[in-house]
Amino acid sequence: MMKHEELPENHADPLLKLLHRSIRFAIRILALLMVLVIYWSIADVVYVLYLKLSTPPYFLLNIEDILQTFGAFMVVLIAVEIFINIRLYLGSNVIPVELVVATALMAVARKIIVLDLKFVSAEQIVGLALVTIALGVTYWLIKKKNKDPEEIIKIER
Repeated sequence: MMKHEELPENHADPLLKLLHRSIRFAIRILALLMVLVIYWSIADVVYVLYLKLSTPPYFLLNIEDILQTFGAFMVVLIAVEIFINIRLYLGSNVIPVELVVATALMAVARKIIVLDLKFVSAEQIVGLALVTIALGVTYWLIKKKNKDPEEIIKIER
């Protein structure tokens, strides 16, 4: 995790102090709105599932419905991860780089899960593959760097 002083709560300049506090307040509003989006998304998942399961043939989902449901679940999980990013940003002077990369990886995974191959070009698939590899390697490198040195020694033995 990287230290930052982008919006210090106490600044020597009174104007900058006021501006930093106002931006932090705006971020709190974003956190509140994200919680509302999460609940709204959950309600949407429940509603869509209800509609799909209550139409003939009852209590059956086809593959497309299941993939859409998985995608909706992933959207909720991504929203939760974004909320955690916002909360961590507010609660500390640390940029949660590992969590941001993990959130991006989850968003790409969601895209891949709901991908309809009928409407995707080969270039788009290659692009998604490269982004996935880049994010995966980045996440691995961050995890490797953040490991406890004693733990690394134990693994190497």
